[in-house]
Amino acid sequence: MASAHMIGEPIMSRWGASNQTVVDMVLPDMLSKIDPHWYQFPPMNPLWHAILGFVIGVLGFVSWTGNGVVLYIFSTTKSLRTPSNLLVVNLAFSDFFMMVIMCPFMLVNCYNETWVFGPLMCELYAFFGSLFGCTSIWTMVLIAFDRYNVIVKGLSAKPLTIKKALLEIIVVWLHALAWTLFPMFGWNRYVPEGNMTACGTDYLTKDWVQKSYILVYSIFCYWMPLLTIIYSYFFIVQAVAAHERGMREQAKKMNVASLRSAEASNTSAECKLAKVALMTISLWFMAWTPYLIINFAGIFETMTISPLVTIWGSLFAKASAVYNPIVYGISHPKYRAALNEKLPFLVCGGVDNTAQGDAKSQASNDTTAASEKA
Repeated sequence: MASAHMIGEPIMSRWGASNQTVVDMVLPDMLSKIDPHWYQFPPMNPLWHAILGFVIGVLGFVSWTGNGVVLYIFSTTKSLRTPSNLLVVNLAFSDFFMMVIMCPFMLVNCYNETWVFGPLMCELYAFFGSLFGCTSIWTMVLIAFDRYNVIVKGLSAKPLTIKKALLEIIVVWLHALAWTLFPMFGWNRYVPEGNMTACGTDYLTKDWVQKSYILVYSIFCYWMPLLTIIYSYFFIVQAVAAHERGMREQAKKMNVASLRSAEASNTSAECKLAKVALMTISLWFMAWTPYLIINFAGIFETMTISPLVTIWGSLFAKASAVYNPIVYGISHPKYRAALNEKLPFLVCGGVDNTAQGDAKSQASNDTTAASEKA
């Protein structure tokens, strides 16, 4: 983030006159929400607003298309209607509606170079962004737990049912709703960010009662999910390594090159799904960590946050809604086969027979594993 700050300084000092500030274009009804911190910065170069608007527009289109296709494919393909895939559908639903709300507002604001929808819409915009973001990360925690259950515990695990999956999803939404409602009722507040085209939590107020929300929220919606996921995947990797070791030793005893039983094939398929989930989660944390850094820099005053720096937080956070459908589209064999059947023009490079068979029958896990090994 320091590099972004260094980039922002010369542009600001070169662009704005000494008697102008980034707040000059803010509408009168929004001034009560502007922190005094932002009055020290000259106006941003309009080129930054144009770039931000263009990127957000592209992200919105890709997110709507990708997540919309995921929702369509999973809801219309019978073989994909499993308890585990309900979690994937919930993730796509959350990402889809995040950009449905975030993208149009930001496009209009970038065109006007300030927030033009009034204080209430600013609060609702930040509320929904936080709600969908928190829901996404805890949905990924559920996906990690499901992979842990299948791979680490194996046959001793209690299988995930449709009823249990739906209950977990409801709990995740209620948990996210509780945390994102607090600023609406006085514990912290939702205010315009430094670029004045988006809104988020207030990380500049000096009152520690307000700062405490950022700290506690980060524990329950960032650090706790992160540690839980690390715990799950540590044991997943450990179990996979032990399984592969056992397979090699068994193959040696039987004097064969490899041993691919039905159990091994199933494990291979589950491990592939675990890799997909791990990749998605890693990208999510890459997306939201810059925003966390900005918030912590604000409450601990570790650096001077410029309006340009806040642009990177907005971009990285909203990009999280784009990654998931791309990752699943490339790596999920059943999804890819169903996509090839229903929307073949969206499949790059075609679909192999293994994936097609996997979509039709659970038995094709054997050939999937074999093709992976090759």
